[in-house]
Amino acid sequence: MSKLPRSLIIFLIVACFGTLFMGCGRQTDTTDKSFEEFTFNDKDLQRVQEVVASSSSSIADSGSSLTILGSSSSSTQGSFDLTIQGSSSSSSMSVASSIPTGMVAVSSSSAPAISVTLDLEKQRQYDNLRMGIMDQAGNLYRVNNPFLNVRSSTQVGSTQVEKLAQGAIVTVLDIPNAQWAKIRMADGKEGYVAFRYIAKLTTEQRLPEDKKQFEGKYFVDFAFLNVRKDASAQAEKIGELPGQAIVKPLSINGEWARVSVDGHEGFVSAKYLKPFQPVYLVRQENYTLPILQYRATDNGSLSALGKHVAALKAAGMKVVTLHALYNIVSDQETRDARITPGTVALTVAGVNGKNAKDVNDTLQKAGVAATLFLQTKDVGITGVTEKMMLTLLANGNEIQSEGHTGDDLRSLTDAQLLLELGQSKKLIENVTHREVYVVSYPQGGVNDRVMKVASQAGYLFGISQAPDKNFTRSQFLRLPSLYVSSTMTPEEVVKMVK
Repeated sequence: MSKLPRSLIIFLIVACFGTLFMGCGRQTDTTDKSFEEFTFNDKDLQRVQEVVASSSSSIADSGSSLTILGSSSSSTQGSFDLTIQGSSSSSSMSVASSIPTGMVAVSSSSAPAISVTLDLEKQRQYDNLRMGIMDQAGNLYRVNNPFLNVRSSTQVGSTQVEKLAQGAIVTVLDIPNAQWAKIRMADGKEGYVAFRYIAKLTTEQRLPEDKKQFEGKYFVDFAFLNVRKDASAQAEKIGELPGQAIVKPLSINGEWARVSVDGHEGFVSAKYLKPFQPVYLVRQENYTLPILQYRATDNGSLSALGKHVAALKAAGMKVVTLHALYNIVSDQETRDARITPGTVALTVAGVNGKNAKDVNDTLQKAGVAATLFLQTKDVGITGVTEKMMLTLLANGNEIQSEGHTGDDLRSLTDAQLLLELGQSKKLIENVTHREVYVVSYPQGGVNDRVMKVASQAGYLFGISQAPDKNFTRSQFLRLPSLYVSSTMTPEEVVKMVK
């Protein structure tokens, strides 16, 4: 086939970009209108020309295909898609690093395409779960209603600034009355919300102090309340408190409360005053959960696992998967829940086609389930088959991500990281039809940048190799784990987790 003229190539690519940014046909009512609108400008044309100029070397020579999708920003709501073709390696993903933020280039077209959807709402939900109260300045509150309108003023009919989902965390700047609170959202915007639909985040240690801030405060539980010169209904009226006004009486004596209004003291009927306290959501900040990490690729590791589990059970320990931690953290958003003392999380990394059956048999024989980590390059008819994965799930285990290629994530660009973590998550979810919410960082490779991209890819937890059993909520993406070698005795393992 003859080569197309360069001018025609540029025209076709410009047309594709124009279709991408301008849209295809008339929008229907079901279109997600939360995506930002784009215009095709000089910078975009320059980017097209750069793609054309490099196409013969960086794409055509490697046999790779280029898929460009809509750019997303931090304000974008909902989700967007990445199309990933075939398995990627460090060399093939080098194409991705040259694509602008929010666009994805992927490799080898010899394998079927995988559509990866980044759930931005899930990312925000998990970011809120990880937010540590002790590390935050100001008054943090959580939206306790399915949704909450943010208004421009303390009027129900005022302009809507934003609409927050349940679980969103805001900072309360002021409480003008018992009905409204002035807040600042995560993006810095400010507005007013109904106070009854938010709950103050606190810890067991800070709860007494937080309650003390509202001690002695009341609000007017009526349309208005007359302030009189003396404690008598016949006394002279010297002022008026509006409904929902917050006051701190100087004293309460029977049916009357002495208050200070505009610098003058007076008396109001105490029966129209109600104690003012916010709803409290007591969050656990510090966790103790030993996470044992075995590697299925280590010689003798699986044989030792059975003996270790037997010793843990004999010592009264409860062996669980990481899903127990997931459930606890989720439950703590609505009720008081705690990890049972003596609980140990069991994980097995390095699961592949050669050892998957041995892993399954070992865990069954030991009478426990575990969180299993695999690299998705090993998923397929010559590796970990769908049947193997479903068998592992049927026996109570859960399957989570150890990345795609197994490369040290710290050596990858942000675009490569998003591909590595995004496609691994999606591949496993496509087979198991269960959420992948934790990644075990290959070779322990994690830093702040890796954790940021792991959050963007939709992970709640990340497993590092830091030897500890204590962690805070803000460390959910860098959970410590206790590596267990095949040479460790059962007694040593029991001692390590106690």
